[in-house]
Amino acid sequence: MLKFKRIVRARYVLVLALSLSLCGWSVVFGQPKITEKNIDFVMYPDFAEANSTWGDIGYNPVNNAVYIGVTNHKNKIGFYEYSVANDDMQLKGFVNEMAHLRDYQWQGKIHTKIVFDAGGKVIFGTDGGESREEYLMNHPQGYAGGFLMSYDPRTEKITNLGVPMQYESIKDVDVDPETGKIYAISYPQVHFIVYDPKTNVQKDYGRLGSAHVPRVIFTDKWGNCYYVDWRQRLVKYEKSQDKLVFAKESLPAFEGTPGGFIITGITAYAKDMGSNKIYFVTYGAKMVELETQENGIGQIRDLGAAYDLADQPLWKPYIPNLNLGDNGKLYYFIGGHGNYVKNNTSVLMELDPATLKKRVVLEFPTTEVSEVTGSDIKDKSGNLYFAGRKIQPKSKDTPESLPSIDDKVSIPFMIKFNPEKNIK
Repeated sequence: MLKFKRIVRARYVLVLALSLSLCGWSVVFGQPKITEKNIDFVMYPDFAEANSTWGDIGYNPVNNAVYIGVTNHKNKIGFYEYSVANDDMQLKGFVNEMAHLRDYQWQGKIHTKIVFDAGGKVIFGTDGGESREEYLMNHPQGYAGGFLMSYDPRTEKITNLGVPMQYESIKDVDVDPETGKIYAISYPQVHFIVYDPKTNVQKDYGRLGSAHVPRVIFTDKWGNCYYVDWRQRLVKYEKSQDKLVFAKESLPAFEGTPGGFIITGITAYAKDMGSNKIYFVTYGAKMVELETQENGIGQIRDLGAAYDLADQPLWKPYIPNLNLGDNGKLYYFIGGHGNYVKNNTSVLMELDPATLKKRVVLEFPTTEVSEVTGSDIKDKSGNLYFAGRKIQPKSKDTPESLPSIDDKVSIPFMIKFNPEKNIK
């Protein structure tokens, strides 16, 4: 009887797996298998010099569109809108022209993520592009400083909100949806800035770091803003008190993590607004859960290594991206800046924060995916978005104006991914 039950159960599982497969699902060990049908790459049209993207991507729920800033990493930034409903990518214009910048106000890229106020206006900041031009001021035209800007999808116009700090780039921004106030971090002096576009009042809360500037800030459901200091302690701006609150302890880190990795802080995050939890990954490849609260830092939970399947230090993997699927699982690409867990290969990971189980779901050669950025970008249908790029050999058709290193060029594209259904 026991043997008969096992046979029946096995046949049931086989029939269920075949049924799911016929419905467009592949099943491996009781869970859906993710294939290349779950992911799509969308190119940026009408910008032959396009070189890269730097976390400057965001989803606007008001008009169901994704916005991306694409740069030639020199002096030109293409501003793109992807219509989710129409599956259509359009160049809306170039930032220097749309914002009516003069020559001395040149900008190298958008390094901030792209965020949105309650009315659907797009908010971002601009960046000089590289330390040679900013920190050392070694550029023929100098660097005047990065701008805060807003874009209205209804009028398709950019409003220049001004330079928060002379000579300083803007590395990241976020917005309080209730008040519309903009939070920003400057580079290279790491000033935390709060700007109210309604009153044109700005407040500088001083320097929170030094050396390599942490690139990421984020907000909770109450509109409080989070960053890290040079010891990798969480720093929270509590808007109800108009003050900074510092965590007593540094964020979790692996033994032996270099100091340079510690001071670089958080590289990406994703929010679970239903549970008030924010997940993030550090430059030292630690996955962390923050259970937020309106006042105080909240509860921090160490989720362990982002990747522990290679013979290398656990702090070494580079992960400047993170998204949370509707299935409650985290997804992130590992690789970039010459740092890969597999030779010349980027891997897409899945991590279940409830069980801490992780797996590699897809792999790509660096000629297809070499680096991926972006935090917390999900549309109403559960599709996740990332800003990607690939490295390929320079060809005779490569524009001379496109930067190249060792006869290789960087080609940017948007990644659309859904772990629960095929999208192509």
